[in-house]
Amino acid sequence: LPLGEAHTEALAWVPSLGVDFSFRLDGLSASFALLVTGIGALVVLYAQGYLKGDPRLGRFFGYLFAFMGAMLGLVLADDLICLFVFWELTSVCSYLLIGFNHETRASRDSALKALLVTGLGGLALLAGVILLGAMNADLGARGADVWRISGLGENDLRGHALYTGAMLLIFLGAFTKSAQFPFHFWLPSAMAAPTPVSAYLHSATMVKAGIYLLARLHPALGGTPLWQYVVTTAGAVTMVIAAVSAVCQVDLKRILAYSTVSVLGMLVMLLGPGTEECIRAAVVLLFAHALYKAALFMVAGNVDHEAGTRDVTKLGGLRRLMPITAAAGVLAALSNAGAPPFFGFIGKELLYTAKLDLDRFGHDLVFLSVIANILLVATALVVAVWPFFGPRKETPKVPHEAPWTMVVGPI
Repeated sequence: LPLGEAHTEALAWVPSLGVDFSFRLDGLSASFALLVTGIGALVVLYAQGYLKGDPRLGRFFGYLFAFMGAMLGLVLADDLICLFVFWELTSVCSYLLIGFNHETRASRDSALKALLVTGLGGLALLAGVILLGAMNADLGARGADVWRISGLGENDLRGHALYTGAMLLIFLGAFTKSAQFPFHFWLPSAMAAPTPVSAYLHSATMVKAGIYLLARLHPALGGTPLWQYVVTTAGAVTMVIAAVSAVCQVDLKRILAYSTVSVLGMLVMLLGPGTEECIRAAVVLLFAHALYKAALFMVAGNVDHEAGTRDVTKLGGLRRLMPITAAAGVLAALSNAGAPPFFGFIGKELLYTAKLDLDRFGHDLVFLSVIANILLVATALVVAVWPFFGPRKETPKVPHEAPWTMVVGPI
């Protein structure tokens, strides 16, 4: 697409209500679509090796591709009701994927917890969406334009009497989906899911849906004190609390889960002020995080698959037995830590620059970001260094390098 242009397609769905299956491909939706399909392709390849021999592999891929389609629909939707339908489909598909090992109580409980939290948030989002449609109609929109997302900025929605209520409901939907405090507890519990699910849903796609929603609605609804204070505060609090929680874990996937929540907080924090520098930093950091965190989840999955444990206190000295996995883990950890010249360094550089340019609370946010990043560097080293270096420890299984389908993705 030429810079600044978009491609749209629409199909009448409920003409009496002006609701269309309307899709729009622009820079933001194309970026998220690349994450959904690109990392998704690597996760599909990874899952073939991780679940090799499992008689339910076909069912797993059915759930995974259904989720991928729902996520694509969500980021491409240009109709508020259409977006909500795909939003809820991602919650249903994630419930099936998290609870894939349904014979265990932990998987069932984790899947139900994720469904309840994101489902209740989805109901709040629906109410917010309906209020947005009512606001649009009050300001003169008619037919399909009432629900058209790309047309929201044509009316002054910020001055409408329903603005505060609509925003708070939409925040509930976005914060539950992207695991913001105090709704962050469902994401670490979801680590009961198979590792391909964690690498895909919980680092690169579903948890980024709330980030996408805030970014998509920001041009039309952002810039007010309500938006700036609520979004920035929620992101900053989540970033710090999750970073502290991450360094207290010993399970590889739970460490990565809490560090993911912390970075999601950073992204939300950047979308609060809404300056051009903050938006640019958020997009770059989002891509960098999706790449290195998906790789680290796959590395953790390789260690668990081949050594039989994810407890870092029981791991060590695996670099000679799993050299490719070790190399991938170290490289991803360096990006996670923000070491030059890795992509993560660029993201964190832009993060600090954007916050220093803010007139109000900028230095406070930079201070909190530095504290969180110090802790995240520690977690990255624990995940990528502890299992592979130091003295060799006995593990439940005799480890060896993972099959090629499981190392292509991390590399």
